[in-house]
Amino acid sequence: MRSAVERYHDLLTPEVAADSHDWFQRQLLAKGLEFGGRPLCSVLRPRFLTPEQYRLVAERSALILSALEKARVAAMADQELRAQFGLLDWEESLIHDDPGFRDASPTSRLDAFFAEGADGGGLKFTEYNAETPAGAAYCDALSELFLSLPVLAEFRREYNCWPLPSGPGVAHALLDAHRQWSGSRVAPRIAIVDWSDVPTRSEFVLFREFFQRNGLECVIADPREMEYRNGRLFAGDVHVTLIYKRVLIDELVKECGLDHGVVRAVRERAVCMVNPFRCKLLHKKASLAVVGDERNVALFSETERRAVTMHVPWTRVVAERSTEFEGKPIDLLPWIAENRERLVLKPNDDYGGRGIVLGWTVTAEKWQDAIRGALDEPYIVQQRVAIPEEPFAAWMDGSVDIHNRSLDTAPYVSHGRFVEGCLTRISTDELLNVTAGGGSNVPTLLLEKR
Repeated sequence: MRSAVERYHDLLTPEVAADSHDWFQRQLLAKGLEFGGRPLCSVLRPRFLTPEQYRLVAERSALILSALEKARVAAMADQELRAQFGLLDWEESLIHDDPGFRDASPTSRLDAFFAEGADGGGLKFTEYNAETPAGAAYCDALSELFLSLPVLAEFRREYNCWPLPSGPGVAHALLDAHRQWSGSRVAPRIAIVDWSDVPTRSEFVLFREFFQRNGLECVIADPREMEYRNGRLFAGDVHVTLIYKRVLIDELVKECGLDHGVVRAVRERAVCMVNPFRCKLLHKKASLAVVGDERNVALFSETERRAVTMHVPWTRVVAERSTEFEGKPIDLLPWIAENRERLVLKPNDDYGGRGIVLGWTVTAEKWQDAIRGALDEPYIVQQRVAIPEEPFAAWMDGSVDIHNRSLDTAPYVSHGRFVEGCLTRISTDELLNVTAGGGSNVPTLLLEKR
């Protein structure tokens, strides 16, 4: 991989890099590939994975997902276990609704870091986005653009490169859920539902175009402008039968209330919604604490337990309790206070990097304040993981600039268990999150020496 990256950068001569940068930026603008007014991608190299690496990510993801689903099923039947996830009362009232199809999260995404390690031990899953995973259409569009770069044509004389499409997996999951819900193969009328002013709206346009190219009627709708009347949900004049839900459940309920037409239409099975309300259980960051907690080991097979131990960093809900770290008993709160340098605090249900405290970046006094805050509202504490870096080339100030950037590995998941594509975010900061303004996306391509 190192030699492949070096060869790619060698091909980016100043002339090639300048031409590629100008063409690439024009294409990003023409296709609406921006986020918050910034170009979605700021570098001239894609992220490469070997087929073996991608297979390992898929195989280990399947084990972690299997453990998460076992925890979810058990929690739905056990109130004491369910309490470990930290649901709010109104969330508790929604998750028991039957959505009309099998999977709690037909489309989802695991967020991970993939550093070198024996037997794949450097792969660490830090979060599970089980509710509204974004970016799949962006990834596909960026892959198409990068594969069109002249430097890729020269590079592919020596290396095979393949895209990892994510959008089709999302579409398949949506259509499968709708078939189960409706009991027929009648094509749905899709509404991509989110607020009209969100920065991801340009991705909704890409998905709408994708659905329409495949013969599916699709509109983009703000839930505040939708109406539920006579047992049907409408977006303008369109009778919607399938919601591709991108609005967050808690934002929808806080803004519109539990009596809103969209919520009532879903609960009364007048419309199919993906992902459904029951996805909320595993979307809580506490889900990784549940699968790793010594109290719950009996839920999982030996293979799943080994996978969790190897690939899920130690995670606990912040509370006054005794637990274990590396097999040894600890008093959790004093232990968190004493081990600031190797711990992260995260809110149980937030996104975009908001509320996250990296222990090694703050003083002991601020860490104590963060711990007190984490007791006032649901938080998890998680062991620090190694953040991998790779060199990426960019065209800056009239020359090729190659610098190391941190990167993550976030596989998209269909039907709750199959990896289909991979999001990669890069940043010069340790907090890799495009929503927080801390980085950019690059497409993930499979690579193999010819």
